[in-house]
Amino acid sequence: MTKRGAADRRTDRAELEKLMSADMRAITAQSDRIGRHFARQNEVSGTDFHALLHIMVAETAGTPLTAAQLRRRMDVSPAAITYLVDRMIDAGHVRREPDPQDRRKTLLRYEKPGMALARSFFTPLGAELHTALADLPDRDLAAAHRVFAAMIEAMSTFESTLTAPAPKRPATPEGKRAPAKGRGSAVR
Repeated sequence: MTKRGAADRRTDRAELEKLMSADMRAITAQSDRIGRHFARQNEVSGTDFHALLHIMVAETAGTPLTAAQLRRRMDVSPAAITYLVDRMIDAGHVRREPDPQDRRKTLLRYEKPGMALARSFFTPLGAELHTALADLPDRDLAAAHRVFAAMIEAMSTFESTLTAPAPKRPATPEGKRAPAKGRGSAVR
């Protein structure tokens, strides 16, 4: 391959990566809009929907979440996750189940009525996707799956750099912690 050919290939590759990133953002945005429709139609808050999504993704991957893991993924307080999980249990969406690996823990699992509700809404989307992909050869779908897996792994790696503990703020002369940047004292 000539130097020019290699440069063209790098440019083409960079352009393809930009297109894939744009596609991923578009899928994320479209998925968010569809999720909002589901939430509205089923009187589920946006927060509850995101929690249900995390629970479903983990369960589908064969690694169901504990409430503590869900709390970390959603970046909410322990009290907020307890309230959220209790609310979803009361609504029949999820249940707590003893962790077979550690009986001190409980896992969050979908309840049959919650799964039926999700299936009734999302089955038509699955049919649309099936139709849209019908003419693509299996090798293209396998390649797309590898691309998605690589992008998910890269995003997960990047996220792990973001979740490092925040540095402690310096103490003031009075021994109190200085307010976080951008936050002043509350006026009462």
